[in-house]
Amino acid sequence: MSKALDGVRVLDMTHVQSGPSATQILGWLGADVVKLEAPSGDVTRRQLRDLPDVDSLYFTMLNGSKRSITLNTKSDEGKRLFLDLVKRSDVLVENFAPGALDRMGFTWEVLREANPRLIYASIKGFGPGAYADFKAYEVIAQAMGGSMSTTGFEDGPPTATGAQIGDSGTGMHTVAGILAALYQRTSTGEGQRVEVAMQDSVLNLCRVKLRDQQRLTHGPLNEYPNSDFGDEVPRSGNASGGGQPGWAVRTAPGGPNDYVYVIIQPTGWEHITRIIGRPELATDPEWATPEARLDKLDKCFGLIEEWSSNLPKWDVLAALNEHNIPCGPILSTREIIDDPTLNANGIVATVEHPHRGTYKTVGLPMRLSASPADIGRSPLLGEHNTQVYQDELGLTHEDLEALKSNGVI
Repeated sequence: MSKALDGVRVLDMTHVQSGPSATQILGWLGADVVKLEAPSGDVTRRQLRDLPDVDSLYFTMLNGSKRSITLNTKSDEGKRLFLDLVKRSDVLVENFAPGALDRMGFTWEVLREANPRLIYASIKGFGPGAYADFKAYEVIAQAMGGSMSTTGFEDGPPTATGAQIGDSGTGMHTVAGILAALYQRTSTGEGQRVEVAMQDSVLNLCRVKLRDQQRLTHGPLNEYPNSDFGDEVPRSGNASGGGQPGWAVRTAPGGPNDYVYVIIQPTGWEHITRIIGRPELATDPEWATPEARLDKLDKCFGLIEEWSSNLPKWDVLAALNEHNIPCGPILSTREIIDDPTLNANGIVATVEHPHRGTYKTVGLPMRLSASPADIGRSPLLGEHNTQVYQDELGLTHEDLEALKSNGVI
């Protein structure tokens, strides 16, 4: 069966997480992703290793379904080969420091002249302006994109989220930009720049907090559990911050992830009162309506927790789901990696690696009925040098040996 991006060649000059997460998605969608690495390899091949002299899980889980070639793009021969690769590519993706490719002589103008159809995607920490040259990491993007100031409890410090919204979140935004540019190229015949900033991507994911920042000008945010409001959106713990109040309630036996997140919809309150053994609260004017409960949400969830804390979270889940009450257990990483449903659906995928053996990774988070994803392993460093340089670019075996001896590949 064909794939959505069959025939699309991606030259992947990315490293660490934000770029590789984007190009991996393109590979799973069917693109031929050629990962171009320095002869020393992507630094994450060696970071956080759990097995000696074997590519780390950090690398393997972000670089599946790609081919790997090595190239010293600072050498004259490397520069020539790089432009040959650009001419054969539909998409170039990079996440170097600002201006790195320009300083090597590969400006947008040079690349566009070499291949007018090229989609040139760049991931940076920040957009143009005062922050453009700042170094960015995952949590810095969270800090400057609005996430940290609104995450955590009111009396605690700003808190990073465990979800990699700065890195992998930016990668997903980059995929959207690349696909849009490829689609536009079908009508214009021309490529274009795609520029994505980590700060901007985090901010896009925090838009409801900017909504609430503007609502503050008209008074307190009543659906928040906070008692005091200043002139900025506060941290509000596990409150949903939306139209329907929610909270994580404790379950038995009281371990660090023995919680269920429960949302109280107006239509669900009567069911909840019966489930927790307090049916009189369904008609009590002090509790019966959302407006009546608004100033005592902590007490509402306290009552639910009095019931839930005596039951395992899966029993709590079953009781609430029986009455269509929105809820979800807090799943630990161990529970997720072993979850039968997630494994059966392929979102937790098992991959075979020639050096590492079997490992699990996160699969394609969307399903296309006519383009099934094959979650392939990550390539070994330079594994496809011969295939790309000799079979596709036409170099001879002797050429390859000379490139190796000169440190070009």
